[in-house]
Amino acid sequence: MATIKKIKTPLADTEVPTQIKNPELVRERRRKIIDSTVKLFVEHGYHKTTTRMIAKAANFSIGSLYEYVSSKEDLLYLVCKTIHEEVQEAVEKALKGNDKGKERLARVIRQYFYVCDNMADHILLMYQVTQFLPKKWQIQVLENELNITNVFINALTSLSEANGFPVLDGKVLNLVGHDISVLGQMWAFRRWHMQKKFTIEEYISIQTDFILGRIF
Repeated sequence: MATIKKIKTPLADTEVPTQIKNPELVRERRRKIIDSTVKLFVEHGYHKTTTRMIAKAANFSIGSLYEYVSSKEDLLYLVCKTIHEEVQEAVEKALKGNDKGKERLARVIRQYFYVCDNMADHILLMYQVTQFLPKKWQIQVLENELNITNVFINALTSLSEANGFPVLDGKVLNLVGHDISVLGQMWAFRRWHMQKKFTIEEYISIQTDFILGRIF
C-alpha cells in the first residue's frame, strides 16, 4: 500500500490559542466555527464580518467563541489549514487499494477535485483574504499551499515505476504536482463560468485525461 509522507508545518493547530484541553473537541468545534465564518465572509466580506456575527452563526456565545479562537485572523489561518487537511485525507484514502498506478492516480485526482468542489468557497476565500493575515501567517499559508502540491508530488513519487507507471524525474514530478493542484483549484476560481459548461464529473474526466497525458 502506498503511503504519503506528511508535511509538517511550524505553526500547528495547537499553536492557535485555545482554552480547551480536549483536542478532538477543539477540532470539532473549530470546524463548525470555520464553516460558519466562510459563509459570512463570502456574504458580507472580511471587514464587515464581526466575531459576534460569527458566534451567532455558529450557535456559540461570544465568550465560548473566544475559548476556541482569539481573532478573525485565527479563523483565516484555520480555513487554510482545513483545506490542506481535507486534501491530505482525500488523497491518502484514494491511494489505498490494489488498482494499477494509472487508475490509482486518476482516483487521487478525482477525490481531490471533489474536495475542491465541496470547499470551493473556502479555497476562494483563502486567496482573497490572505493579505489580511499577520505577515508570519501569510508565510505559513503559502507553505500550506505548497504542502497541498507536495501531497501530489509524494503520491506521484510513490507510484513512479510501479505497476507500469513510468519513471518521472524531479522536474516532471514537481510540474505535474502543481498541475493537479492548480487545475483542481481552478474549478473553485472559475466555477461561475465552468458550471455553465461542465458538470463536476465532466470537468474531472477532461482534466484527468489532460494530466495523465503528460505522464503516459
